[in-house]
Amino acid sequence: MKYVGLQSQIWSNNLKSTILLIMFPLVILVLAWLFFYFTRTEYQTITDVNYTFAGAAPWLVAGVLIWFLIAWYANTSMIRRATGAKPLERRDNKRVYNLVENLCIAAGMKTPKINVIEDNSLNAFASGITEKTYTVTLSRGIINKLNDEELEGVIAHELSHIRNKDVRLLIVSIIFVGIFAFLVEIMLRSFFYSSMTRSRGRGSDKGRGIGMLIALVLAVAGFIITSLFRFAISRKREYMADAGAAQLTKRPKALASALAKVSKDSKIEAVTRKDVAQLFIDNPPEPKKDLFSFFNGLFATHPPIEKRIAVLNQF
Repeated sequence: MKYVGLQSQIWSNNLKSTILLIMFPLVILVLAWLFFYFTRTEYQTITDVNYTFAGAAPWLVAGVLIWFLIAWYANTSMIRRATGAKPLERRDNKRVYNLVENLCIAAGMKTPKINVIEDNSLNAFASGITEKTYTVTLSRGIINKLNDEELEGVIAHELSHIRNKDVRLLIVSIIFVGIFAFLVEIMLRSFFYSSMTRSRGRGSDKGRGIGMLIALVLAVAGFIITSLFRFAISRKREYMADAGAAQLTKRPKALASALAKVSKDSKIEAVTRKDVAQLFIDNPPEPKKDLFSFFNGLFATHPPIEKRIAVLNQF
């Protein structure tokens, strides 16, 4: 895969971020309209449905906006808590600081914060949405087990994510997919509670139960659609960050060697949240067999590391 240029990638990612900001609320609004449509009574017309939807839409948009703003400003602290990352001081590891600063000088960018996860596995990720919050986080294992050229390749990969605005794009997608995940959970709880009350004779409104089921189905559909979109974006960004690292270091085979080592032991035990694991340089999916292997690829946040190594060896 050819490196298409930094400015082109930044423009593309900013455009995709804008599309995401527009698309996700639109998906929510469309699903809300469908809910009102499918749960209407036989006496209600499309005009009635539109009237009900028009009254609910501002509240839906406001709720999504509030959720987004809270998640947007809290994402840095949330990621830090989810990974157990701590600041890496210069006096504790001058080697890492020298590698990061030299790459930043070559790239013409401001040096991000550097964090460390005290885990012997090999992994790393970039985070943050502004220059003040941009951070490169490395596991203790990847610092200790890679040589200088390999570690430089990994750091260059993460810096490429920051330069390309990948991190901002992924944060936007993760926030909105999280909204659908929350809606699915709420709908599941409401549906099962409604089913229990009806079975105990405390309710006879079958229409309410049908409405709950329709809402659940629509929420699940929205979650699947937005998740697939998010995962597709994430996979492509990994290839582009690999290409950016190869261009920055002029040593693609060093990154390929690093990825080969990372793939053997990339599981950070402290990280249990899948949305946070998506940020790492490697996030292998759970192994599936036969029929499920295709779906496993669709829901993978990263392309197979073997393919990434093969692409790097072509440079």
